[in-house]
Amino acid sequence: MESYGFLYWVGVSTVAYLSLRLSYSLFSAIRVWGLAHEDGVGPALGEWAVVTGSTDGIGRSYAEELAKRGMKIVLISRSQEKLKEVANDIKEKFKVETKTIAVDFGAVDIYNKIEASLTGLEIGVLVNNVGMSYEYPEYFLDIPDLDNTINKLININIFSVCKVRAILNISSASGMLPAPLLTIYSATKAFVDFFSQCLHVEYRSKGIIVQSVLPYFVATKLAKIRKPTFDKPSAEAFVRSAIKTVGLQSRTNGYPVHAIMGWFLSCLLPSWLSMKLAYSVNKGSRAHYLKKHKKA
Repeated sequence: MESYGFLYWVGVSTVAYLSLRLSYSLFSAIRVWGLAHEDGVGPALGEWAVVTGSTDGIGRSYAEELAKRGMKIVLISRSQEKLKEVANDIKEKFKVETKTIAVDFGAVDIYNKIEASLTGLEIGVLVNNVGMSYEYPEYFLDIPDLDNTINKLININIFSVCKVRAILNISSASGMLPAPLLTIYSATKAFVDFFSQCLHVEYRSKGIIVQSVLPYFVATKLAKIRKPTFDKPSAEAFVRSAIKTVGLQSRTNGYPVHAIMGWFLSCLLPSWLSMKLAYSVNKGSRAHYLKKHKKA
C-alpha cells in the first residue's frame, strides 16, 4: 500500500507539472501570437538593420521585412552579384537605402572589413542568419572532406556569431536536442542558442535584446525544401511570425506550429526518445540521398 501511495503521488505530481508547463506555453503563445501588442522593431531602434546570409531564404526575408518597416538595410553575404541583385530589389520595392558587404564567413580574416564598412552607421537591428549545414545526414567519420567541413561549420555557424554580436541569432531546432547524423551542425547550433541566452541575460539591463531563433524546417534552399506546407512555412511566412516575438521572447521557435513541435519534443518525450527519432529521420534522409545519387 505504501508503494501504491508513493506511485500515486508521483503520478499526480507529474500530471500537475506537465499541466503547468502546458498552461504556461499556451499563455505565452496567446501573448505572442494571439494578442495585439506594440511592434517595436523599426527605425526607432536605429536607422540601419544588418543582415548576414541575406541573399536567400530566411536572411533575405528578414531583410525585406525590416525594409518594409522603413529600416535601411546592410546586406552581408558571399556573392557580390547576388548582393547587388537583392539590394536593388529591396531598394526598388521598399524605397529604402541599401548597402552591401561581400565576404566569405568561412574565413576568419573578414571582420576588420565588416567593421570598417559599418563605421558611422546607426545600427538598430542585427540579424545573424549566415549558416551552413551538411549536404546530407552522415556519420561523423564518413563526412566527405571532414577536416575542411569542421572548419567551415565552426567558422560560419559559431565564429560569425561571436564576432558580429547579432541581436537576432538564427539557431535551429537541431540545437535544442542532439541530432545524430547532423552532429557538427547540431552542436554548432546549440552553441548559438546557449551563447544568445547568456548574452541576453548579461545585456538586457542595458536595453539590448539578444534573441535565439530556433526554427524547425522552413522551405529554403538550405533545407532543400521547395514547397511550403503547414509545418514547413515559406521563409517569408516564418519571418513575419518570428519578428512578432522580438521583445517578448528571448528564445523562440518563431512560428506557432514549430512552437507546438518544440514543446511536444522537449516536454513530453524523454530526451533519449527524441534523439532516437531524430536519428531515424536523418538516417532515412541519408539513405534517400545516397540512393538517389548512386542512380545518378
